Amino acid sequence: MNECYYDRRMDFFYNKTNTDTVDEWTGPKLIVVLCFGTFFCLFIFVSNSLVIAAVVKNKRFHFPFYYLLANLAAADFFAGIAYVFLMFNTGPVSKTLTVNRWFLRQGLLDTSLTASLVNLLVIAVERHMSVMRMKIHSNLTKKRVTFLIISIWAIAIFMGAVPTLGWNCLCNITACSSLAPIYSRSYLVFWSVLNLVVFFIMVVVYIRIYMYVQRKTNVLSSHTSGSISRRRTPVKLMKTVMTLLGAFVVCWTPGLVVLLLDGLNCTHCGIQHVKRWFLLLALLNSVMNPIIYSYKDDEMWGTMRRMICCSSDDKSQDRRSSRIPSTVLCRGTEATGQYVEDGIIQGTVCGKGDLGDKGNS
Repeated sequence: MNECYYDRRMDFFYNKTNTDTVDEWTGPKLIVVLCFGTFFCLFIFVSNSLVIAAVVKNKRFHFPFYYLLANLAAADFFAGIAYVFLMFNTGPVSKTLTVNRWFLRQGLLDTSLTASLVNLLVIAVERHMSVMRMKIHSNLTKKRVTFLIISIWAIAIFMGAVPTLGWNCLCNITACSSLAPIYSRSYLVFWSVLNLVVFFIMVVVYIRIYMYVQRKTNVLSSHTSGSISRRRTPVKLMKTVMTLLGAFVVCWTPGLVVLLLDGLNCTHCGIQHVKRWFLLLALLNSVMNPIIYSYKDDEMWGTMRRMICCSSDDKSQDRRSSRIPSTVLCRGTEATGQYVEDGIIQGTVCGKGDLGDKGNS
């Protein structure tokens, strides 16, 4: 029967797995990592707090897409907390940690990253449902959105707790990984492959959205003269999708590949020398999400700007920005006469009420 090492400190596992780079990350290297991490975390806290506050404050955002957007911001905010905890428990401090504290450190990271990834997938599915039915918003009720949000966090917490619940190498030292000395290599393979598969699904979904909208735009353009804003829609959509996918590929793929290589026990891949830089790339994704999903939305940016400037002038809400607006243009009630502008991606209201009146002003 294998001996278990629940009461050992992390230096025992680092030595067993020949993970000696923890001593190299002192002095200038550690200071650079901590400086970048601190700056990114502060930006994450401020920007994502503004996104959540904007969704709560502006009634025009009280729709499924924006609720999920606010939940994504909450996941990124939680990621900032996880990275702050990591910064105070990394470098030479890693070897002094207890097993439970190390599990907490990694569990927070796994939970935050999984929450962001699953939330992005749910947003992709929600947008796919809306676009394929030629609607601005999906038919999701508040109860269903609440259920989805709870499910996202339940999955994230579960994935973060899986190693603590037993999928670890505390009783089988030979199965320990190098990057995560008390994680089983089999778990790293599972976790990295699962996330890469989810990422691939997201790519497929967004490509379908783009191809469908482009095809629909070409059909409408051949029957109508079209306005300038209509002609800009495919370009705007393409830029949004490519920015999203490009940021995700750059920020996530390197780290996931490194984890996969470690899980496959690649001893000559030099993964120890790049692990923290790729972790910073993953952190950068939480920095970019509020920019990609919020700044490009004219209404969202206006709400955030008013909160930053502490302005109570409600008239400024009706000012038109020099950027491409996120207003949705609709013609008639027939499906063939309905044209979806940037709301396909951004989920803006169209038709009756607020934005309908705004579009006619």
